[in-house]
Amino acid sequence: MSTPQQRRAARHQLGAGPGTPAARRGPSGGRKQPITVDAIISTAFGIVEREGYEALTMRRLATALETGPSSLYAHVVNKEDLDELLIGRLCAEIDLPEPDPALWRRQIAGVCAQLRDQYLRYPGISQATFAAAPSNLDTLRVGEGMLAILLAGGVEPQAAAWAIDALMLYVNAYSLEVSLANTRRGRGDGTWVVGRDELLRRYAALPDTFPQTKRYAAELTAGTVHDRFDFTIGLMIGGLAGSR
Repeated sequence: MSTPQQRRAARHQLGAGPGTPAARRGPSGGRKQPITVDAIISTAFGIVEREGYEALTMRRLATALETGPSSLYAHVVNKEDLDELLIGRLCAEIDLPEPDPALWRRQIAGVCAQLRDQYLRYPGISQATFAAAPSNLDTLRVGEGMLAILLAGGVEPQAAAWAIDALMLYVNAYSLEVSLANTRRGRGDGTWVVGRDELLRRYAALPDTFPQTKRYAAELTAGTVHDRFDFTIGLMIGGLAGSR
């Protein structure tokens, strides 16, 4: 009988197939959804979408699947393994273009925007990417595609490798911040500053020891969050020109 670690290694090589498990019977004798890797992933996404990533625990997931936590460990090693599967599933949805030396800047920015949009579908899920070495094949596919785009653009290999790390870290952090802000806004208790008008009023009321902040308050508060995302990604990509 294989160990959970061996099953995890096999998934990295072969992908997470649904298998052919037997149906389970609930307390009432009715047929329940079979526990498969796909069922675990889909249910986990549903929890995150409705309640946020912080609500996702192995116990919460087991309850949603009408089973006990121990049943999940026949399919996933632990919570970190589940995180890897979730991020891998999102990465599998990323459309990677054929690298074009003339369009490489637009292409790499487009991949980053796709990742951002995938993470923002599930509040806070980008937390699962921090301090995690990519080993899932679907996650590695995105890194491979980004590397191919940068190399096609003439970026030196070492700079390209570090640029991918920096770009992904920014996308992950940006997505997490937006998710946190949306959660706080949703509370509606008036304690979270989100409006530009409110920020402008606060900056205008600052003492004269903040002359630059007061003078450039309009610039400091300009644009949408996605405007700032596009600006930062463009800034990072632009810095790679010297690495060609």
